[in-house]
Amino acid sequence: MDFDKMNNVFRTLALQAGARIMQIYEADDFEVKAKSDDSPVTEADEAADALISAGLRAAFPDVTLVTEEQAASHGQTADRFIIVDPLDGTKEFIKRRGDFTVNIAYVENGIPVRGVVYAPARGRLFYTDATGRSVEETGPFDEVKTGTVKGISVSKPDNDALLVVASKSHRDAATDDYISKYAVQDMKSAGSSLKFCLVATGEADFYPRLGRTMEWDTAAGDAVLRGAGGHVIRFDDHTSFTYGKVGYENPFFIAHAPGLELKAG
Repeated sequence: MDFDKMNNVFRTLALQAGARIMQIYEADDFEVKAKSDDSPVTEADEAADALISAGLRAAFPDVTLVTEEQAASHGQTADRFIIVDPLDGTKEFIKRRGDFTVNIAYVENGIPVRGVVYAPARGRLFYTDATGRSVEETGPFDEVKTGTVKGISVSKPDNDALLVVASKSHRDAATDDYISKYAVQDMKSAGSSLKFCLVATGEADFYPRLGRTMEWDTAAGDAVLRGAGGHVIRFDDHTSFTYGKVGYENPFFIAHAPGLELKAG
């Protein structure tokens, strides 16, 4: 795989999709519909999906493409595939809270090895470079010319004073009960795949998710976290977290920096 090309294509498409999303976000009103599972979808989801899908199919015609908005058409899983959530955090988008992202990832043999997470309303752009190392680029962003880039890495957790990030829209009692097992100094709430990125930059030590997610929700953030030295593991048995599962549904998980003294669920 040509990872230099992949890095450039993923970054450019994420920025283009983010710009289109922000046009709709900043409008006076936008259309919101309900999907078959009653989850919301907006015209921004659909516009970003169309833009990203066209770009990826043109650039990588031989690689299987999986996107949230076309999930119903996906058949057998593949050993390598690109997986996209064109607008992760639709509820945050609808409530105009800003914590939504564009997620694009490349999965090989069950592992997300490359990914980009762009939070257009927050002005934050994270991705794995051609070597697989994770970086954050600071804006203003240009689709062609890369701006200032710095490597990011996870923190070394202080298990007596941990920094936790949890879901803003999907927090529940089970999550709070699990977090209470740790000595927590500070807790943040964030939407979408930004939570993975906050662990990747050392702004948080771990992120537990005891709720339903799909692979397109997590793959890009997982890639960024792995490229920054972090881990994502299953919540139930602390084994490796993998992708390409039938149906693309995830188990509960914990995203964390090495050195976290993990507690049983």
